Order: sequence, then structure tokens, then C-alpha cells
Amino acid sequence: MKRMLLSVAVACIAVVSVHAADEKPKYTIKQVMKFFKEEKLNEKFLKGEISKEETQKLVDGFTAMGQQKPPKGDEKAWKEKTDALLKATKDGNKEAFGKAVNCGACHGMHKG
Repeated sequence: MKRMLLSVAVACIAVVSVHAADEKPKYTIKQVMKFFKEEKLNEKFLKGEISKEETQKLVDGFTAMGQQKPPKGDEKAWKEKTDALLKATKDGNKEAFGKAVNCGACHGMHKG
């Protein structure tokens, strides 16, 4: 039963992700970086101090980032990074989020 529910959840996320890719991004990459820095959403998530609204803002931000091309670097690597952040956030997985939210590595490869 748990496997079935997990499969349904994964399928729903995939459908939402496909539809989200067709939409105009809610935020620019610059806007997402600004609210991460100013609101410290990454830190709050990792500490377990994040609200549902803030978690949704992370989901929206990572979705928006994944819908855009990186300022520089490989698009496939960009998509892998944003997808990992999005999945960890949606799953509430602090460990996976901590591994995925390596700002320096992403900036080194993709920041224009």
C-alpha cells in the first residue's frame, strides 16, 4: 500500500513538473537568490524552522529556476541541480537538501 501511494505521489509530481515547465516561471533566478539570501529559507529548512508558506516559496523558487536556462554552463547539469533541490524540498528531506544546496558549486558552474 505504501509503495502504491509513493508511486501515485511520484506520478503526480511528474505531471505537475511537466505542466510547470510549460508555464512562465513565477520568479527570475535573481529573485530566487534574493529571497534565499534575505529570508534565509535554506537555513530555516535545514534547521526545521521553516513554515509551510516558506516551504512553498522554496518549491516555487526551485521550480522557477528549473524552468529557465542557466546564465552559463551546461543546461543538463543545471536541470539536475534544480530538480534535486525541488525533490528534496517537496520530500522534506533535510539530508538530501543539504547535499543539493551547495551554492558555491552551482555558482561556479552557472552564475553569469
